[in-house]
Amino acid sequence: MEHLDVLIVGAGLSGIGAAHHIQTDCPWATYAVFEARDAIGGTWDLFRYPGIRSDSDMFTFSYPFRPWQGDRSIGDGAAILQYIRDTATESGIDRHIRFGHRIVAADWSTADGWWRITAQRTDGTGRVEDVELTCSFLFSCSGYYRYDRGHLPDFPGMDDFAGTLVHPQEWPEDLDHDGARIVVIGSGATAITLVPSLARSAQHVTMLQRSPTYIASLPGINPLTRLIRKVVPARWAGTVLRWTNALATQASFRLSRRRPALVKRVLRKGIERELPPGYDIDTHFSPRYDPWDQRLCVVPDGDLFRAIRAGTVEVVTDHVETFTPTGLRLRSGRELDADIIVTATGLELLFLGGIELSVDGVAVDPGEHLAYKGMMLDGVPNLAMAVGYTNASWTLKSDLTCDYVARLLNHMHRTGAVQCVAENRDPSIERSPLLGLTSGYVTRAQDQFPQQGSRFPWQMHQSYLADYRVMKRSGLADDGVLAFSRPGAGSVSTITEEQMA
Repeated sequence: MEHLDVLIVGAGLSGIGAAHHIQTDCPWATYAVFEARDAIGGTWDLFRYPGIRSDSDMFTFSYPFRPWQGDRSIGDGAAILQYIRDTATESGIDRHIRFGHRIVAADWSTADGWWRITAQRTDGTGRVEDVELTCSFLFSCSGYYRYDRGHLPDFPGMDDFAGTLVHPQEWPEDLDHDGARIVVIGSGATAITLVPSLARSAQHVTMLQRSPTYIASLPGINPLTRLIRKVVPARWAGTVLRWTNALATQASFRLSRRRPALVKRVLRKGIERELPPGYDIDTHFSPRYDPWDQRLCVVPDGDLFRAIRAGTVEVVTDHVETFTPTGLRLRSGRELDADIIVTATGLELLFLGGIELSVDGVAVDPGEHLAYKGMMLDGVPNLAMAVGYTNASWTLKSDLTCDYVARLLNHMHRTGAVQCVAENRDPSIERSPLLGLTSGYVTRAQDQFPQQGSRFPWQMHQSYLADYRVMKRSGLADDGVLAFSRPGAGSVSTITEEQMA
C-alpha cells in the first residue's frame, strides 16, 4: 500500500500554497495533492458566472512567495485562475496533483502512527474505483464551500416559471443574456458582482434583496500601489504592499467593531456620493446589522452604482411570494417580469470536503471539537486545515497555516515524533462558532464545524498581525497545548518540544 508523508486535500488556492511550503520547506517529505475535480483552481475554476472577481485586494490575496504583479487591486476570476495555475506549473507542483481523487474517509491509527485513507478515483469515462493508501499527516485545503451544489431556498412556484432559472454555481456556458430582462435574487458578493456585469448587455437587471448589505466603492487601481512600486525596491514591493493592505483592512475592521455608528455614517456618505439625489438609501442600502457582522462587499470603481445611475439596474427590497410563469410576484403585490432569474441565494458549507473522520475507529464529530489556532482539531492527531479570514484576505491566514504546518512537520522529522495532537486541558474555556459571522450561509452550517474558544490558542483572532506573531514568530510549544509522541509511545504523551529536542 502506498504511503505518503503528507497528503494535501484540494488543488485550489490553499492547496497549491500548501504544496509550495511542503516541497520548499520540507524537501525530505513525499507528498501528493488529491483533487476531486479534474482541474487546478478550486473555487476559481468552479465558478464561471459573469464578472466573477475577488472580494479582497490581490496584494493580500496572492501568495507572499509570488506577489501579485498586476495593477488592479480587485482581480477578475480568469486572472486569478491563471495565477494559481502558473504558480503550480512553474514550481512543478502540478506533477504532484492527482485529479479525480475524492477522499471519503480517513481513520487515524495510533498503533501505526498514520492515517488510513479511503478515496474514490474517477477516470475519464466516469468509472469510479476505490483507492486506499496511508499518510503520516493529512492537510485539508479544500476550503469550506460545498462544490456540488449551492444553497437554493424552496421558493413557491419555481416549476411554473417559463423562463431560464440558473444558480451562479452552475452557470451554463451557453446562456445568452443579451437583451434579456433579468432578476437576480440576492444581495451578497455574488449578486453585487453579477448585476453590473449582466447589465452591460441585458435589457434590464433587477437586484431583488430581502435586506440590504454594506457596500463600499473602492478604486480598481489604488494610486498608493503605483507610489510604493516606484519608491520601494522590486524585491520588497510585494511585502510592503501586502502589509500595507493587510493593516489597512485590519484597522477598518477594528474601527467597525469599536465605533460602528461612525463607520455606518462613513459608508452611507460614500453611497450618497454614488447614487442620484433623492435615492431611497434607507430602504435599499441601510442594513439592520452592524458593519462586519456579515462580510462587507466591495464594488471596484463603483460599477454597481454606475449601472443604477444609468437606469439599467434597479434595486428592489422585498420578499418573494411566488414564482409565476412570467417572473416573480412579491409580498408587496408587485410583479417582476423576467426572461432569466438568477438565484444568487448563497452557498452551502462543507467541513473538510465531507471526509468522514475517525480516530482508532471512533467517528469524529467536528462540531464537538475546538479549533487550535484555527487550524487543528483538539484530540485529533496529525491533521491540519487551512481556513482563511472572514474579515480579510483568505490567503493571509491560509499561508500562515501552511508555514506553521511545515515547521511542525520539520520538528517532528527532526525529533522522530510520529504523532502531534492539540490537547485542551482547560475545562473553563467557553465555546462559540468558529467563523463568527451572522451570514445565512454561515449560521446554517455552524453546528457542522469546530468551535473556537474564549482564550488563545483556541480563539480565532481574525487579525493577521496577531496571528503572524503567534504562528510565525513563536515556538511550536510556547502555549503548552501541542503534545508529541515517538514510535511505540502508545497513546499521546505530553512530551514537550524541549524534551524532544
